Amino acid sequence: MDIRIFDGVKTPFYYYDKELLERTLDAIEACTAGTPMRVHYAIKANPTPELLRIISDRGYGADCVSGNEIDLAVECGFDPKKIYYAGVGKTDDEIITGLRHGIGCFNIESIEEIDILSRLASQEGKKATVALRVNPNIDAHTHEYITTGLKENKFGIDMSLIEEAVRKVKVSESLDLGGLHFHIGSQITISEPFRVLCERINELKTKLRLEGTELRFFNVGGGLGIDYDNPDDYPIPDFREYFDTILSNLDLDEGQEVHCELGRAIVGQCGSLIASVILVKKGLEKNFMIVDAGMSDLIRPALYGAHHKIENLSARAGEPLMIYDVVGPICESSDVFGKDETLPATKRGDLIAFRSAGAYGSAMASRYNMRDLPGTLVR
Repeated sequence: MDIRIFDGVKTPFYYYDKELLERTLDAIEACTAGTPMRVHYAIKANPTPELLRIISDRGYGADCVSGNEIDLAVECGFDPKKIYYAGVGKTDDEIITGLRHGIGCFNIESIEEIDILSRLASQEGKKATVALRVNPNIDAHTHEYITTGLKENKFGIDMSLIEEAVRKVKVSESLDLGGLHFHIGSQITISEPFRVLCERINELKTKLRLEGTELRFFNVGGGLGIDYDNPDDYPIPDFREYFDTILSNLDLDEGQEVHCELGRAIVGQCGSLIASVILVKKGLEKNFMIVDAGMSDLIRPALYGAHHKIENLSARAGEPLMIYDVVGPICESSDVFGKDETLPATKRGDLIAFRSAGAYGSAMASRYNMRDLPGTLVR
């Protein structure tokens, strides 16, 4: 990384590599061309407008989880018919936002929500396409905070209640049942959970067909992970295995589509959080590298115990390796990016990169301790 491109940019800031994002989109399109797979970008991963415009220009859909995300998606050029709205707690105002934009689908997460959406669509004089979000009770083998497909999670409708939900949608004059929606978790790096998900979808599809319900699409959600430890070796996820697993295991009829909602897999590797070293504090037992970025800028390590590869971009040739705890300035003991990190000897003013921070980095930033939000550089 040529750090001269950062000259004059105030740290901390998020740097996004447009060329890598374009190559990632190319890889997706190479795998999905000529297939019934339709990709929607999960805006919650990163809502940076310049990135959204690159993605929307390629014809991708958008997966939104708030009314403001819907507004932003439309503003950044996404076709409203390709915008799908998910969320376990949509407010009336947010639903009305989606209805007035004419979005493609509402993913319904409870039987109670059917009545709410039906009433609001009727009031707006709209007929809303819906997908029922099914909780398939599948263990995605990921962190407990980002698994979403188990019975004890708040998301989706239990499989035992889907037939009741289908009947309820069918009697509504303002709702149209388009398909089923699933999402089992995030940062999934093995294919087995996706294969099991396809088996559950096939079982449910057969059951509903016997009762006279035909569906136009199945939405398998997102969840594909990235390699946080080796971003240079694996800058683009294994989309081929992911799409092949889904398409080879789903029993699709002629004309049926399968949708997915990739977020992290699209933008995760193209972003880095860039910080400056404030000082190196020599403790009795540890060396602390204190940087000007904190958990308010990148909360994943504090929230999930996640780890991002840490690099000293200013490292000088021949510097000895040292061991540091890399920490931020915030008044919380959890404001730690990495412990016992081996890095070239570091001094005040060095630029530090926290790699693979394109997803759930800037999107989750806050002004805790009244700090400024991190800046943005897209090159």
